[in-house]
Amino acid sequence: MGSNMVVKIMELVLFGGFLLHMFYGVLLQLQNWFARPSRYNKENFSQTSFFSKFMIHTSAIITVFLVIHLFDFYLNAKIFGDVPLVNYNGKEYHDLGIMVIEKFKIGGYVIFYIACFLFLAFHLLHGFQSAFQSLGLNHRIYTPLIRALGFLYTLFITAGFILIPVYIYFWM
Repeated sequence: MGSNMVVKIMELVLFGGFLLHMFYGVLLQLQNWFARPSRYNKENFSQTSFFSKFMIHTSAIITVFLVIHLFDFYLNAKIFGDVPLVNYNGKEYHDLGIMVIEKFKIGGYVIFYIACFLFLAFHLLHGFQSAFQSLGLNHRIYTPLIRALGFLYTLFITAGFILIPVYIYFWM
């Protein structure tokens, strides 16, 4: 995959998408804070979901996780070259698979990843529905369907991410 041009382009698109998402998320949070610099005398969170109140916090945790994750796997392979090599069809490649297995054999590392994936789930649970609302797709009939799809999407993504370290730790 490391030599496939389509994968390299998609890496850039994904990384750029993350950067844009983080930039606009922080910008939106700052706009919200500056729009009302003093707090209300009486708080009313009736329209605010639990997850929406903590989006900026979960995003900070996810950002720290992404930096650690990118350093452990991506930068280690691309910049530092601290990855074992494997020979395939006469060419040498970085063996990221063995690196992943070695990392996920460490219990603390698995717990850290699972905790970060749960924070990602909290973030996605609100973010999925919120993205549709930001696009103006907020309707009394469609919004519950979008929330249900968001829940299923979050469940599927989070379970898939958690399955990898759990499988490696217990069965490899």
